[in-house]
Amino acid sequence: MRLFLLLFLVGCLTGFAQQDLLDEIDQDTVINSYATAAFKGLKIVNFESTKLTAKKEFTFVVAHRFGSIENGFETFFGLDEAVTKLNFIYGISDAVNIGISRSSYQKTYEGSLKYRLVQQQENGFPFTIVGFNAIMVNSALEEENLPLLEFKHRLGYLAQALVSRKVSEKLSLEIAPTFFHDNYVFYNEQENSQYAVGIGGRYKLGKRWSLNADYGYHLNRAENSPFKNPLSIGIDLETGGHVFQMHFTNAQPMNTNGFLGQATGDWSDGDIYFGFNLSRVF
Repeated sequence: MRLFLLLFLVGCLTGFAQQDLLDEIDQDTVINSYATAAFKGLKIVNFESTKLTAKKEFTFVVAHRFGSIENGFETFFGLDEAVTKLNFIYGISDAVNIGISRSSYQKTYEGSLKYRLVQQQENGFPFTIVGFNAIMVNSALEEENLPLLEFKHRLGYLAQALVSRKVSEKLSLEIAPTFFHDNYVFYNEQENSQYAVGIGGRYKLGKRWSLNADYGYHLNRAENSPFKNPLSIGIDLETGGHVFQMHFTNAQPMNTNGFLGQATGDWSDGDIYFGFNLSRVF
């Protein structure tokens, strides 16, 4: 009888201890559960998203943007005036990416660093915050047109904070305070140091489809500047290791300094550009 009682008490205590351990595991899981897949693409449309390439993965992005569709068959709806950007991104870690790209628009080369500072938790910190920095070289500037041209005039710089929140399983939003500086500007009255705020979002339409949009508000654009704020709308399609993004935008440049500082299109006039980004992960 005593042996039976002893075994009964040991069994109860063991059961309680196991339940306590399970409770702790459940609590830890909730505390450390991160929100995932706020964005499927590395870009929303024009703006960088808070998504990063995973550790030791290599992402190759082919971005293509046609000319304005405004001229119709004269330029075959922009086909004759297309520009291309090739972008190579490597994940040093899950939280740090480096990239290098070349765009045919102004023959621009870019080196970039993208890094996650904090990640949204389901029952903790409400946002994901990512930093993005880049340096650009405009190799299209010619000394024949600019006799005093030096290499430093070709350079542009970018510092950006990307703050996103996955609001629900379908909706993700982002805001992007941005500082960018061009040593050579294409409108004389424009300050070299410029400021903007980007906003964007993704709404999931299906298992593999989403509707994306972003807009950049330039904070110190020169009065009478011919350039516009960029507005872009697109569709993302995820197919295995590919993310295919199709979009319309009023900015043909694809580097951040370009689409924020030199967008020339006007949606109200039909002066918009069709383009796509194709990402492949290796």
